[in-house]
Amino acid sequence: MTETYDAKNITVLEGLQAVRKRPSMYIGSTGDRGLHHLIYEVVDNAVDEAMIGACDEITVTIHKGNKVTITDNGRGIPTDVNSKHKMTGVELVMTKLHAGGKFDKKTYQVSGGLHGVGVSVVNALSEFLEVTVEKNGEKHYQKYERGKPLAKLKLIGKSKGQGTTVKFKPDSQIFDSTEFDFDTLKVRMRELAFLNKNVKIEITDERTGSNKKFHFEGGIRSFVEYLNRKKNSLHEPIYLKKKKDDLELEIALQYTSAFSESIFSFANNINTHEGGTHLVGFKTALTRTLNNYAQKEKMKDVKITSEDSREGLTAIISLKIPNPQFEGQTKTKLGNSEVKGIVDSLVTRGLNTFLEETPKVGKDIILKAVSAAKAREAARKARELVRRKSALGSTTLPGKLADCSEKDPSKCEIFIVEGDSAGGSAKQGRSKENQAILPLRGKILNVEKARINKVMTSQELIKIITALGTSIAEEFDIKKTRYHKIIIMTDADVDGNHIATLLLTFFYRYMTPLIEAGYIYLAQPPLYLLKKGTQKFYAGTEKEKESLLKKMGVGVRIQRYKGLGEMNPDQLWETTMDPEKRTLKKITIEDAVEADSIFTILMGEEVEPRRVFIEKNAKKAIDIDV
Repeated sequence: MTETYDAKNITVLEGLQAVRKRPSMYIGSTGDRGLHHLIYEVVDNAVDEAMIGACDEITVTIHKGNKVTITDNGRGIPTDVNSKHKMTGVELVMTKLHAGGKFDKKTYQVSGGLHGVGVSVVNALSEFLEVTVEKNGEKHYQKYERGKPLAKLKLIGKSKGQGTTVKFKPDSQIFDSTEFDFDTLKVRMRELAFLNKNVKIEITDERTGSNKKFHFEGGIRSFVEYLNRKKNSLHEPIYLKKKKDDLELEIALQYTSAFSESIFSFANNINTHEGGTHLVGFKTALTRTLNNYAQKEKMKDVKITSEDSREGLTAIISLKIPNPQFEGQTKTKLGNSEVKGIVDSLVTRGLNTFLEETPKVGKDIILKAVSAAKAREAARKARELVRRKSALGSTTLPGKLADCSEKDPSKCEIFIVEGDSAGGSAKQGRSKENQAILPLRGKILNVEKARINKVMTSQELIKIITALGTSIAEEFDIKKTRYHKIIIMTDADVDGNHIATLLLTFFYRYMTPLIEAGYIYLAQPPLYLLKKGTQKFYAGTEKEKESLLKKMGVGVRIQRYKGLGEMNPDQLWETTMDPEKRTLKKITIEDAVEADSIFTILMGEEVEPRRVFIEKNAKKAIDIDV
């Protein structure tokens, strides 16, 4: 610490220096998520061109060496000189954080990028970036290294077309890895194609030869059909559309025989994970309309709540709005107050018409909602019992829970352990101060195939709900979470992985905020113990084992752990539970749409989609003891 603090201690980061100094402030992280965000920023600019009708083709190409090229046939970045800043439009966009056409509503009435930081951040965090602009019959080119131009924008020839091409290589000095994942990018490109039906998006991976082309003339109607492709749908998708001034609203919805809901809302192609006024308006109108229709048709013997009305529902809400007001920098919640009423009126009018014109489908939807309401009432009674037993309501905790002495949730962690044997070792080996142990018996209920009333009568799930203290579904309260680390610890075999997947399905469907808050983890116990004399090493993978064998030489004794129960308490502690030595995998939701689809495939009723998924992804599974 310096003895004095005056003006000379204040540092001003010029140009893009701030981005390179604190990259996570601009792209979220320097891990895989931030890496792929670079491509999204450039593609989003192209999609903004598409939303005003200036672009209908976008291509993304991943080259060997993890370079990537994004091309669009939009209007092209301006190449003329800005009179105020004395530099070309290209250089302004590439080097100035808050520069772009998104601030001028005459240029872009609707856009996803509003802060003018997107492509300049990509430039700052790239080892090199090349931009080529075709515009007004001319082709211009400029190259940058780590955000700095190597030369002025130059005319390199004539052009018959128009558009912008950006080629860049992420900077290995910034990112943990510069290896792009084709499947991750493919999911986002497909989503953008669904949301913008007039755009053709193609992605190619030259490293593997993979190629995908996306163009969906049905738009979000096709989106809903895609999400429900592995479910039993009750009717054809309902499509609603409304324009008001410069605002455009599209909604597509379809009921299935499933018990979970899948509702995704977007504003200017941005996935508003936390919802907002457009989602509130939708839910309000949906519940009121179904209740009114049920009453009119004399089909109602219980009150249909908002949750009941959404059982088995898949819906996409896509809003294009000139001035979106997002709550927070992450742009995950829409705050425009006028949107709620517009969505409400559109859903009310459109859904009423549909129910009147298709009474048979209307009856099926109401009967499903009524059935959900009855199940909810049964669950309420069971949940009330659980709540009375909860830690926050009494001192009664699950009998097999070995709780910790620490009461500050931020310092506490709980291990959900497969089996009594492993649970016993974990209880003996743990740190009693801040580590709790909850053993489970056998495989828990598959909640993907069960209503909430079944969940609330499952003894193993009740143990989890009671131990965590949060309740579930509409009564879930993350503030009541008793542990900020919830660690799933299962055997590294097929059964163990199945149990872990069942638990993750439960958390995803009924306690999603725990995942979003970063509270859910997977323990990574070792597969091998290698001994030679007094030397002792653990290996979590076959690769690690082989590497250790080379170092240790001959005479090594190898123990293969078939399960956690084979470890004594000391071994379990030093390999899997000791915060100083253990490896944990944090569970995150990178893409809610894809996560929803995968859980449906893996844990749903349909067998064939699951078989296809396993065959396609089997080679990606490593070090699983069968």
